[in-house]
Amino acid sequence: MSSMDRRDALKAMALLPFAASWDLSAPQIERATRALALATQDPRAPAYVPKFFTRPEWKTVRMLADYVIPRDSRSGSASDAKVPEYIDWLMADKEASEFSRVSMRGGLAWLDLECSERFGKTFVASTDAQRRQVLDDIAWPKKAPPELAHGVSFFNRFRDLTASGFFSSSMGYNDVRFVGNVFNPGWNGCPTEAMAKLGVSQDLMKTRVKPEQT
Repeated sequence: MSSMDRRDALKAMALLPFAASWDLSAPQIERATRALALATQDPRAPAYVPKFFTRPEWKTVRMLADYVIPRDSRSGSASDAKVPEYIDWLMADKEASEFSRVSMRGGLAWLDLECSERFGKTFVASTDAQRRQVLDDIAWPKKAPPELAHGVSFFNRFRDLTASGFFSSSMGYNDVRFVGNVFNPGWNGCPTEAMAKLGVSQDLMKTRVKPEQT
């Protein structure tokens, strides 16, 4: 996990079909995204009470999400962006499948069991070094031993959900410098260097426009 940062999470979100892996529908994701936007708009809102996760699970989810996307000099962490709330909304949604819920709950239980067998403590109660040891073993599928396949599957899907939630938030938009469809009054056309690389020129492009369109 030491070499994993939010850029890796963004890549994972872009390349992996996270919705399919959790058996989630587009309306579910849209509802959770809207709820996430509302949650991040009012910092005075009361503390969130999870609708799906138990209290111990909620602590694990918040901690695990921040291992996927930690706070850095560029932006806040996954929990700062209310990603755990986003995941909870998805799991509690009326259309959430039993597969999604069992997979999530089972994965969190696996994480605690693995830490318990290694260190005699739950994931949350383990030290940072101990948690990273387990996560390092399941974060990279091609390097993970076969006996950790269940943990690998869970963490891959959890990482995708975390990235999806983070980069659906205003904090995530700012992190990737997304500005949307903004008018640029200083636009003077394609740079000369780029035109030269393409083997075209402004004069050539003008000859391709009909007179009535100029």
